[in-house]
Amino acid sequence: MTISLNIGNFFNDSSSHALVDELRKRTSEEEILEFEEKFNSKNEKNLHIYICRFLKNRAISRALASRWLITLINNKESKITIT
Repeated sequence: MTISLNIGNFFNDSSSHALVDELRKRTSEEEILEFEEKFNSKNEKNLHIYICRFLKNRAISRALASRWLITLINNKESKITIT
């Protein structure tokens, strides 16, 4: 059984292109995490949701999506403390 999560359209086309451009601009881990923090504080959905949606729609490359998602996941994992 396959379940599909339909998140719908988040942005209009120009906003989507602008976000993709912002994703491409940031290359260092620090820049990526800083952008994620700002983005998540101003938007209803978290950045990783948009990145996955762009990836699904082939709006960004797998390499770009993986760089961002790995950075975001590693950051979240590093914050988890085992007590």
